[in-house]
Amino acid sequence: MARYIFITGGVVSSLGKGLMAASLGALLQARGYSVRIRKLDPYLNVDPGTMSPYQHGEVYVTDDGAETDLDLGHYERFTGVPSLQSDNVTSGRIYQSIITKERRGDYLGATVQVIPHVTDAIQEFAQDQLDGIDFVLCEIGGTVGDIESLPFIEAIRQLRNEVGRENAISVHVTLVPYIAAAGELKTKPTQHSVRELTSLGIQPDILLCRCEHDLPDGERAKIAQFCNVRKEAVIPALDASSIYNVPLQYHEQGLDAEVLHAFGIADAPEPDLARWHDVMERIENPEGEVIVGVVGKYVGLQDAYKSLQEALFHGGLANRVKVQVRWLDAELFEDDRDLAAKLEPLHAILVPGGFGERGSEGKIGSVKFARERDVPFFGICLGMQMACIEAARNMAGIPAASTTEFGETSEPVVGLITEWMTEEGLQKREAGGDLGGTMRLGAYDAVLQQGSRISEIYGEREISERHRHRYEVNKSYVESLEDTGLIFAGMSPDGELPETVERPDHSWFVGVQYHPELKSKPFDPHPLFASFIAAAVKQSRLV
Repeated sequence: MARYIFITGGVVSSLGKGLMAASLGALLQARGYSVRIRKLDPYLNVDPGTMSPYQHGEVYVTDDGAETDLDLGHYERFTGVPSLQSDNVTSGRIYQSIITKERRGDYLGATVQVIPHVTDAIQEFAQDQLDGIDFVLCEIGGTVGDIESLPFIEAIRQLRNEVGRENAISVHVTLVPYIAAAGELKTKPTQHSVRELTSLGIQPDILLCRCEHDLPDGERAKIAQFCNVRKEAVIPALDASSIYNVPLQYHEQGLDAEVLHAFGIADAPEPDLARWHDVMERIENPEGEVIVGVVGKYVGLQDAYKSLQEALFHGGLANRVKVQVRWLDAELFEDDRDLAAKLEPLHAILVPGGFGERGSEGKIGSVKFARERDVPFFGICLGMQMACIEAARNMAGIPAASTTEFGETSEPVVGLITEWMTEEGLQKREAGGDLGGTMRLGAYDAVLQQGSRISEIYGEREISERHRHRYEVNKSYVESLEDTGLIFAGMSPDGELPETVERPDHSWFVGVQYHPELKSKPFDPHPLFASFIAAAVKQSRLV
């Protein structure tokens, strides 16, 4: 039977519950246990797929085609365990399921209520697909006391009673602020947060206290006394030099040992943290630095490109260099001179995925600059499409080349994908349909040309990568584009959908329709990012 670790937050949001869950999962893994990490989000959206990145950061996509919270990216990067659709649920999805059942008459005329129907549905989610799992970590979004989170708190209270207190513990993440004027750490916010959680029926077993200064023994003892936990269960969590140092830092503070103690496990092996020490050694001892420009639409909030940012960092680890990312707003490139001034200092250029026309001309201009100046270029999703439109306009003699995503066009080099094959059969979409969950989502196979640059990078010809898009390069333009030297080296297995492009005559020019950043990890960097940063290193020696 799986043991449950419920993770809640108090005082303020953005305390790092997701990183804490990911780090604890990595520590339990290092001791030989199997883990699965889940996120329970109280908001009413069915999933974050239709939310602005400025509202919620990036949308993380799983192999099985779920659009999920960005914390699932942390879970995968730290544990290497592929996330599933069942690892993220929202209030919207819970209520959608319940209302659908009610309309069908599944409740046999009963009055449908938050208790037991909503809380039962939350518990069913928490217990789904756990065969062979030793520990399941469930992170509750938001902060204790939020109105929308109350059904989730009640559900985990009930679940703790159902599985037995010996099989479920509560970890509460709080803030211990430092008041500079008084020169003191204040424990009262933590006390109030724990009191609120206790009033809802949950006594935390472990407190993870976020603080900017060391937490003295006296303060730990005070928190323990007022919050009814062991002093050893009050774990200080100071800001780390890198998020990848967090597992090592939490281990030094005894978090994993205290979790095992709370479960009464006394015979757990010591953790093997060699790969985390190796990651930190590479971070702390770089042998150089490269500058990569990301020309995007949502650069005002870096969480909008969280997985991309981490994948570039992982590419640096693979090459033992520090990657300095310059976030460039594509909309601000008003003319070629302005664009060149921003791009000339860069060792590599990346155009990421995105939606909508805003900033598209700046992205196309960036592709042209990289192509003409022989600067390493990486286009992802929309970035690959912009590379094809740039080639069509400037090399194939199709000045009106565009995408139907931006409106009607006489030269739809990129168009709405209306149907594609999946394991479940033919999928069809129509223009003007619903936006949520209607894209080509999840893992799809691609076949790479023998001898192409991208097949050499992967070291194989058949790959599987995660997609999230509605538009594809129009196959009828492939021949014209290949006449410009742009090679479609990767296609869907049926040969209908272009998956990758490259320029053999360029130092490093690759575009992909999928999102390789979603599968990169610090201890296993994605080969495309490792190769891209290697090209940036070579470029840095030329400028």
